[in-house]
Amino acid sequence: MCSWLGVSASGFHDWRARPESATARRRRHLADLVATVHADSEQRYGYRRVHAMLARAGVRAGLGLVRDLMAELGLVACQPQPWRVSLTESDGREHRIPDLVGRDFTATTPGQRMVGDITYIDTWQGWVYLATVIDCHTKEVIGYALGDDYKTPLIQAAITDAATSVTFTPDAVFHSDRGSNYTSHAFALTLTEHGLQQSVGRTGICYDNAMAESFFAALKNELIHRTVYPSRERAKRAIIRYIHWYNTERIHSALGYNTPHEIHQTWLTQQDAA
Repeated sequence: MCSWLGVSASGFHDWRARPESATARRRRHLADLVATVHADSEQRYGYRRVHAMLARAGVRAGLGLVRDLMAELGLVACQPQPWRVSLTESDGREHRIPDLVGRDFTATTPGQRMVGDITYIDTWQGWVYLATVIDCHTKEVIGYALGDDYKTPLIQAAITDAATSVTFTPDAVFHSDRGSNYTSHAFALTLTEHGLQQSVGRTGICYDNAMAESFFAALKNELIHRTVYPSRERAKRAIIRYIHWYNTERIHSALGYNTPHEIHQTWLTQQDAA
């Protein structure tokens, strides 16, 4: 080998006996930390979120270095599926429900503006349906309901669940797509009971409810498409665990790489200090 490389045997043995450099030791230590963060996220985090988690822990490392280390270790985030089937079913009638959001998914306080949607999860026993209510200020899933169908009672249960965890402001708005269950008279009464103004986007325009769609994309990419569920009960338990993790541990780039729970706690602290 020395002959092929054109080096002396004594030089080779000197290199072998040389102590590891500080740079090499730090790089090896960072590689171990990167692998740990990636594993703790169940392979959900890419290099940007891994970098943010290291920064939260006080570990200094460049974004490019984290990217390079993940590439060397063969670590990649789970990849999204390129399609989604919508459950939006218009009843063919015109509804005079305005769009009060206009794709502005921001709010100054929790409980001021919420979005919701329904998705489905396949199991060996049949479909499981999930209805959600997401707070625009914290990005937190403040209400949800799981069931065997996606009729109006499911979304009513999600709104009721949200009302138990967040105090709605007097001008609170709930926004959804224009599906027949969301535009039903029964659901409108539920919103009125909780003091919520109703808002809907246009039929078939996913961008009008992009924030709700974004959560389902994360759920499908980070959990559902990576798992096979033999029973509805198994799927429900997994979804509940994911929502808890999403609210309390998953960092969001839109929140400055904080968690929804941290944003909510920060807001509560500011109210106490005011």
